[in-house]
Amino acid sequence: MSRRRRYEPNIKKNSTFTLNITSMTDMFTIMLVFLLQTYSTSDVQIIPENNLRLPTSASMTNATEAIKLSISGEALKIDQTKLADIKNADFLPQDLEDKDTNFIKPLFQELDKIAKSETEKDKAHVKEGRILLQADKDLPYATLRKVMYTASMAGFPQLKLVTMVGE
Repeated sequence: MSRRRRYEPNIKKNSTFTLNITSMTDMFTIMLVFLLQTYSTSDVQIIPENNLRLPTSASMTNATEAIKLSISGEALKIDQTKLADIKNADFLPQDLEDKDTNFIKPLFQELDKIAKSETEKDKAHVKEGRILLQADKDLPYATLRKVMYTASMAGFPQLKLVTMVGE
């Protein structure tokens, strides 16, 4: 019986070793695509007021561009512009309409001015009537309801409450 010889490839002793990086390139491409798909950033920068404590939520939805309205225990503001004072978690009587105590006159006037402004009225968030509301978590619902009611009367029915991610 004859013995079989094991196959031995012809290897030159002085040749250089080449590395096949095709599979490594594929792996890095897949990792890059995965990381790009999972990375998210918001277009909107929201900076809470100093004396404002936002409620917490488990929602991870990113904010969209909208008019930024904030209500704390002391004041109602659009961006940094103070519209109305708040005392004892309610608006002052001179800021409310006489016949409709849920209607906040300065808020309606400012939102109406924004809606009719030549520079603002063509923006998508103004056309759709979107507002991002930053509200202190200790304010009663009745105070927030007045803001929501007035905003909807001014043509801004889409109101989203800004929250902190759960702690």
